[in-house]
Amino acid sequence: MGQLRNLGFALFVTVSAVNAQTVTIAALGDSLTAGYGLARSDGFVPQLQAWLAAQGADVKVKNAGVSGDTTAGGRARVAWTLTNDVDAMIVTLGGNDYLRGLDPAVSRANLDSILAAGQQAGVRMLLIGIVAGSNYGAQYKQQFDGMYVDLAAKYDVPLYQDFFGGLRSVIDTQNPLATFMQADGIHPNKQGVTAIVDGIGPFVLKLAQPAE
Repeated sequence: MGQLRNLGFALFVTVSAVNAQTVTIAALGDSLTAGYGLARSDGFVPQLQAWLAAQGADVKVKNAGVSGDTTAGGRARVAWTLTNDVDAMIVTLGGNDYLRGLDPAVSRANLDSILAAGQQAGVRMLLIGIVAGSNYGAQYKQQFDGMYVDLAAKYDVPLYQDFFGGLRSVIDTQNPLATFMQADGIHPNKQGVTAIVDGIGPFVLKLAQPAE
């Protein structure tokens, strides 16, 4: 009986250790992911890490954001981003493609390759979109916004359609957009990142849950 009790305890410890294993998520992106213009602790990845920890998640978020990166840059470095310890990947790219007016067909092809690499590596993925403005015309906007929807469906991955969604939800007459942005009007400040993370956080939390 004592041996059975000891065996049961050993199995419990082993299972508990497996269940407690830290989930590593690589955040592949550009300056919005990298935390451009912010103190290290105020950037997207540290704030997301803190948000997940507050929910009780045992998650390590790796900052794979490079300021100025386009989807082509992400495509070029996705292979070495997907190291053996990575369990999941957040893909947040396209903002610089849009700012430069790059052909959405090219951006789509790059994102397609990134998601294909993640699929081949067997990691869970979350695709985060950037909503285009109307300055390049309605057709451009339709193609740009639509590529995220189409690719999420193609690879059967969850889509958070607007990186700035959480921020847009807190803007009002008392708290205009400028309150949450750095002086360049492109990158969020600490408070802006907090709002962004509040919106994205629940989607990343689901991503962190091991597949059953």
